[in-house]
Amino acid sequence: MMSLLLRDMRLAFRVGGGALTGILFFLVVVTIVPFAVGPDLNLLSKIGPAILWIAALLASLLGLDRLFQQDREDGTLDVIIIQSHSLTAIVFIKCLSHWLANGLPLILATPIFGLFMNMEPLAIAAVLATLIVGTPAITFIGAVGAAATVSLPRGGLLLAVLILPLVIPVLIFGVSATYGAIQDPAPFTSPFLILCALTLFFSVLGPITAGWMLAQSTD
Repeated sequence: MMSLLLRDMRLAFRVGGGALTGILFFLVVVTIVPFAVGPDLNLLSKIGPAILWIAALLASLLGLDRLFQQDREDGTLDVIIIQSHSLTAIVFIKCLSHWLANGLPLILATPIFGLFMNMEPLAIAAVLATLIVGTPAITFIGAVGAAATVSLPRGGLLLAVLILPLVIPVLIFGVSATYGAIQDPAPFTSPFLILCALTLFFSVLGPITAGWMLAQSTD
């Protein structure tokens, strides 16, 4: 499992450049928003947490189509499936490597982009905390979509259409928890705990469902 984790991370940095692509997309979204809403710094600081969450969510979707596609093209996926190892555990490891190679760089870049949006340190810290907890759920949900479209030659657009409705709750509770940390009337603990529960739920359901779909695709 550790060898699979290290292999997938090497491939992610060597072939796809997913981390750099995601960060550049993140930067483009954060840069475009001030042109759309105007140079009002107070407005930017208010909508900043939501913009960062939306940008991180969309950037997280960029490399999900390559989660199983490359392994299917070179035959590695067939070898993995016929082995005696648990397919659910293998999918979990692949999701973890994808998050480390694509999701974690986005989180590390968030403080810099938060300054672009004129956000206070507390707001930036709240976005960081919620992204750390919430972005793995996006990866586990995306694994189901990637497994469902793995046999399609160009399933990237279909993948986004399939999983976007499923990641909306993650976005809602992530943004709600962020605003709860910086606005007194709004609660922080409740949406943050729900966000944690969503990640734990999809960390179990996602690999199981994706593993079953991958097994069916080979049949």
